[in-house]
Amino acid sequence: MINLSINGIKVKAEEGRSVLEAAIGAGIYIPSLCYHPDIPAIGACRLCIVEIDGVKGFPAACTTAAREGMAVQSDTPRIQELRRNIVWFLLSEHPKKLKESSQLKKVVEWVGIKEPLPGFVAHPKNLPLLSEEPLFTKDLSRCILCGRCVSICQEIRGVGAIGFINRGIDTTIGTNCDLQMKDSGCKFCLACVEVCPTGALIDKEEFEEKDREKALLPCKDACPAGIDIPRYLRLIAEGRFQDSIEVIRQRVTFPHVLGCVCHHPCEEPCRRGELNEPISIRELKRFVAERDSGRWRSKLTIAAETGKKIAVVGSGPAGLSAAWFLRKAGHSLTVFEALSEPGGMMKAGIPEYRLPIDILNREIKDIKDIGVKIEVNTQIKTVEKLFSRGFKAVFLALGAHEGLKMGISGEDDPRVLDGISVLRSIKFGKKVDIRGEVAVVGGGNVAVDAARSALRLGARKVTILYRRTQKEMPAYPEEVEQALKEGVKIRFLTVPNRVLSANNKLKAECIKMELGEPDSSGRRRPVPVKGSEFTINLDRLIVAIGQRSVVPKEFGVALDGKGRIEVDKETLACSVKGVFAGGDVVSGPASVIEAIQAGRKAAISIDKYLGGKGQIDQKFIPEEKDDPCLGRDEQFAYRKRAGAKFIPLSKRRHGFSQVEYSLDEKTAREEARRCLKCQLRLKISQAPFPPQ
Repeated sequence: MINLSINGIKVKAEEGRSVLEAAIGAGIYIPSLCYHPDIPAIGACRLCIVEIDGVKGFPAACTTAAREGMAVQSDTPRIQELRRNIVWFLLSEHPKKLKESSQLKKVVEWVGIKEPLPGFVAHPKNLPLLSEEPLFTKDLSRCILCGRCVSICQEIRGVGAIGFINRGIDTTIGTNCDLQMKDSGCKFCLACVEVCPTGALIDKEEFEEKDREKALLPCKDACPAGIDIPRYLRLIAEGRFQDSIEVIRQRVTFPHVLGCVCHHPCEEPCRRGELNEPISIRELKRFVAERDSGRWRSKLTIAAETGKKIAVVGSGPAGLSAAWFLRKAGHSLTVFEALSEPGGMMKAGIPEYRLPIDILNREIKDIKDIGVKIEVNTQIKTVEKLFSRGFKAVFLALGAHEGLKMGISGEDDPRVLDGISVLRSIKFGKKVDIRGEVAVVGGGNVAVDAARSALRLGARKVTILYRRTQKEMPAYPEEVEQALKEGVKIRFLTVPNRVLSANNKLKAECIKMELGEPDSSGRRRPVPVKGSEFTINLDRLIVAIGQRSVVPKEFGVALDGKGRIEVDKETLACSVKGVFAGGDVVSGPASVIEAIQAGRKAAISIDKYLGGKGQIDQKFIPEEKDDPCLGRDEQFAYRKRAGAKFIPLSKRRHGFSQVEYSLDEKTAREEARRCLKCQLRLKISQAPFPPQ
């Protein structure tokens, strides 16, 4: 350490630090616009000029090394005047209205400039606003040539997509030969935007500071379970597959299941999608899940036994996730399942061609192996009985297993089947009488799964009848696409209004629909078209228009108008003390990842209710610093998404084999390298702003 004084204040600084860094460390503000703590200092803006005893002139504090015994003055009248002149010069070509919240505006206000050069008419550059680039906008009229963006791109990121163009008064910042950013090697990390002090470079979608992480990591924010997606993608790119799966396992209990069936809400907001196509996040999750060596099991910790028993009613993704995390917290867990096998809708409702049973069973075994007891063929009729058996808390995760009826005449015919019951029978090895021409009513995942399953069971022709258009279908688009490829037909804007029996056939009287005004779901309401009735002949009609939960009255919990359990949104606590609920029984039919998050949330609340701290996560691998250097890759912007690969259509019609192939190692690593590494921007330090 060395000793010096700044403005008469004694300061200690590490040897090798600049005068500016010594001042910052001591809480003494010296204005600067080109200095940034993550970038080598160049002294371009000259605002940080100081006077130093024994040194001629006015050296820049950012490029002057602090020395033992040095006496520095940073706010003398002469320096203040020089700074005002520098600011006047900077503003002489700058738009009169400074960017709100920019560092430039704050510095100008701190220096004390109200009008640039009183009496002088500024001549802004009036350069065109460039908004054709993905993700950010360039307003070079606001550029003061501080060099921060160039320095971080070249020296920190190692990309070199931008630089100083021309010389003298014509100098500007741009790409070589005025290429578009994607042709200049840019990796769209937006470090340049982050360090710009003036607003010359700005995000296309601006955000408030409190929403910074949500805005910059939209994939992680969109994941209901908050999986650290950027981190596990980076590890895949580095070939560290086991580390990657362990990052995923910190937050979820069913990584392989999710790799097969997650509806990947993380992919839609992926910022890479604004460049060309989003990252195949789900496919990469499946890739590492298939290569899981199980190393994490040796790292798994179970807290000391608390002696407190918890009952979970329902063994779907919500119930089993809650059980996993609560068992890890040291509690005794028993899961009660009414069906003959655990897994809830994962087991009973998702066909094997999407989710092979052995994948699900392996991940359920992991939950059993840490001491979670699962009692199948056990229907719980009252929570009071559970409390009388010594359980201190109950988590209701009943799911939504009962199919809704259409409410039309003739649907009680035994040839009119319930979609969710059909799927359950198939999964549990029961005979399902599907034959001839089949129609499926509905537009959700159950309808699409029932249609695809009907083809595999030998139906000659399968048609989905949906009352809206394909745009409004709630089924996952990729599942609809595969259904169409397999031969399922879809008649949109069509709904049955009664079913008639005719000899060995069913006659479904249908009516055409048109879309009216939006309803409560935000989708346009289907309205019958008068006089458009027509009849179709069928052998079987499968109804898959939705499911509901069946909650025994004896539970005594408050229900909403749709028969779902009412809970506190923050804690998932029910109206009965000690009872919590989550998953489809609260939200209505949703996704596996949403149910998993409900289980996580419930585990936190139940642990706190029982006197714990609600700390349910365990880190399997330590945090590491991301390498800020990205390196140059000329074709980075043009690298295409590695989509899923499927078995041939000819091999699908007569069996339930999984239809998707996993990515190979080379493809997976290349796909992970397409990531923009948005997390790096969050690691950039903030430049020193003037004190409030």
